[in-house]
Amino acid sequence: MTISDTAALIRARAGDAPVDVGLILGSGLGHLAHAVEGVAIPYADLPGFPHVGVSGHNPHLHVGVLEGVRVAVFGAREHYYENGNSAAMRPALSVLKELGAKRLILTNAAGSLRSDIRPGDLMLLSDHINYSGLNPLIGEKTDARFVPMTEAHSPVLRAALKAAAAAEELPLPDGVYCWYSGPSFETPAEIRMLKLLGGDAVGMSTVPEVILARFLGLEVAAISTITNMAAGLSDEQISHEHTKAMAPLGAAKLERILRQFLRGLR
Repeated sequence: MTISDTAALIRARAGDAPVDVGLILGSGLGHLAHAVEGVAIPYADLPGFPHVGVSGHNPHLHVGVLEGVRVAVFGAREHYYENGNSAAMRPALSVLKELGAKRLILTNAAGSLRSDIRPGDLMLLSDHINYSGLNPLIGEKTDARFVPMTEAHSPVLRAALKAAAAAEELPLPDGVYCWYSGPSFETPAEIRMLKLLGGDAVGMSTVPEVILARFLGLEVAAISTITNMAAGLSDEQISHEHTKAMAPLGAAKLERILRQFLRGLR
């Protein structure tokens, strides 16, 4: 089944109106997906959509209206560490573009490398470091694979998210996100290295989706919810359970910013 066929399946359930914005939700943001006035389609019903196996995620595509804007909200993503496929989200993002979207907002849970960005805080990605060395465009046969990544994180969308945060009187500092493949967490030595390289937060997602979005011609921006200090920077025990427990602290703030951002698009 082609990308167009999958998009047609979604339109048959959600209506023909084009989508304006896509959102991929990280841990703790499930409530926002359920707030969409429309339909929720299981990934299992959509050919090519990822098979998500991470607890705490919601493998449904929610299509409808949120804050007056037509959205497609992905309740879960497939991470590289699940099946070793850095291009796992390519079919889903290709369908998003087929539905008419021109903008994509990504969210994730991350560990902080900075003492002034603590668990429960948010960080707007100004740039990223693909330290994994993996790339979702490996194997692409056309010259379109040579995607420029200068200003990959859209200055226009970042400014709009900054304005939304200011309107909500919430801090939203900029920072550089480092992608490690996972699923094991980083060592203290790796964290010291990333700090030397200019990293501000570290996580196991988002960068492949930024690359794919730019390949597809989508504007993209991303926000991290900080769930922990990275390895060696505190005495807390880092684990996936800890991440799930801490994610809601920042998710409530992030939901306010995303809603305000969408209201600004009307």
